[in-house]
Amino acid sequence: MAQVSELNLILLGPPGAGKGTQAERLRADFALAHISTGDMLRSQVADGTELGRQAKAYMDRGELVPDDVIVGMIVQRIEQDDAKDGFLLDGFPRNDSQAHALEQALQRQDRHLSAALLIDVPDEELVRRLSGRRVCVKNPAHIYQVELDPPKHEGVCDQDGARLIQRDDDREATIRRRLQVYHEQTAPLIGWYERAGLLRSFDGRRDPAEVHDHIRAALATLRLEEQL
Repeated sequence: MAQVSELNLILLGPPGAGKGTQAERLRADFALAHISTGDMLRSQVADGTELGRQAKAYMDRGELVPDDVIVGMIVQRIEQDDAKDGFLLDGFPRNDSQAHALEQALQRQDRHLSAALLIDVPDEELVRRLSGRRVCVKNPAHIYQVELDPPKHEGVCDQDGARLIQRDDDREATIRRRLQVYHEQTAPLIGWYERAGLLRSFDGRRDPAEVHDHIRAALATLRLEEQL
């Protein structure tokens, strides 16, 4: 069992479920180190670290970076000062073998996961959300959703008047392929963490603020249980 003062979390959920939004809020709530494996991998490659060089060699050959290299990067990252009291892991593990490798690595560090937070959203809702997303050609950070958060004028960015477009990865066929990969590779982790007694599930169809409140309540209960 993790120490009461330490909160080590994994975020699970399909693409478009709102994991990024909740990650930002949890990081602010609990001063957790937010570890996005994609960002971490790019940073280590750019910095030319030993693990980054190993990863780049695989990437240059068009191969997937092996689990042990990614786990090695995670271990290095959680040893940094800002992760001493806890971390939030986003984007890893993606399958059972990665979950097993992470578990073994954490045990060697005498650390353990506190919970796996699943933000669950049905496929059809995700297709509706993502296929309705539009981004500004001038500033991709300006994002709209045609039903939930539309621009004032159709196809035009409110902030700079530039054209709004649908990205290729927001087209329905692409979204459905991404969801198929999620169900085949990552969704089995739900059972993995449920059997380990670590899974906490949340309805991602709710308003993000409400999802956030439910996660905070679940984590408060978790900490109370650890003290008993």
